[in-house]
Amino acid sequence: MDTSQLKHFITLASTRHFGKAAEQCFISPSTLSRSIKQLEEELKVQLFERDNRTVELTAQGKQFQQYANDAYQQLETIKEALIAENGELQGAISIYCSITASYSFLFNFLTEFRQRHPLIEIKLHTGDPADAIQRVTGGQEDLAIAAKPERLPVELEFKRITHSPLILIISKTANLPIPHTVQDVDTWQKLPVILSEKGIAREQLDAWFRSHKIQPNIYAQVSGNEAIVSMVSLGFGIGLVPEIVLNNSPLRDQVEHFPIQPQIKPYQVGVCCLKKRLKSPIVAALWEQIANKAE
Repeated sequence: MDTSQLKHFITLASTRHFGKAAEQCFISPSTLSRSIKQLEEELKVQLFERDNRTVELTAQGKQFQQYANDAYQQLETIKEALIAENGELQGAISIYCSITASYSFLFNFLTEFRQRHPLIEIKLHTGDPADAIQRVTGGQEDLAIAAKPERLPVELEFKRITHSPLILIISKTANLPIPHTVQDVDTWQKLPVILSEKGIAREQLDAWFRSHKIQPNIYAQVSGNEAIVSMVSLGFGIGLVPEIVLNNSPLRDQVEHFPIQPQIKPYQVGVCCLKKRLKSPIVAALWEQIANKAE
């Protein structure tokens, strides 16, 4: 097998979707399918169970996943170390973050880094912050800007950048029922709510609703905090977003804080990386740059 096959397997194992994995690998779905089939033939086992809708790892696939992640990352690390011995750092580094984080933090981090290391290629991928940690542990990204979970995976290193309160928002022009107190359960349950599909904010708000015996009227579940601000601004319902997202949104003047705010822990925003990837000279250089500028 070659390194491209390992990368194809790692990406498909993480996304569980041929189309998304092919897009991330910059190949066609049919090319990805052939690559996986060749890998399965070489290993003489089936790595994935797949049908028209789903892709799941087999038991053998789960066993191979750990080897593939370790082998690919070790190879990248040694390649980068060998190149570094010959002089200036060069190669590529992949970073994942939300759209908001890309212009809230990355500009400051990367400006000086690019000046110091002009031969390093930055591969930036943006998307739902709820996926950030999984993309790092799954081997798809070298680093990610993410909210720190209650239990950080032991294999990850995390450096805090800042914190951000989670704010419940409503459109300034929405004609929606407003509860008088937290105990006004009937009114709360009439309010349409726009939720994240997954992630820390979703888990926190779900827990708050349960603690007050409120069954939320879920209007929509979306991917990404920016989408929540957009739908709330149109008057479709209320939503919970990090304050930093609201402050950087072009729609911030269309919404306002909801009169009653749930008591929810703030986001701890930081950069995360696999501890073993810090052996890479390229990853270590960017990590040091971020650590020096973090609060």
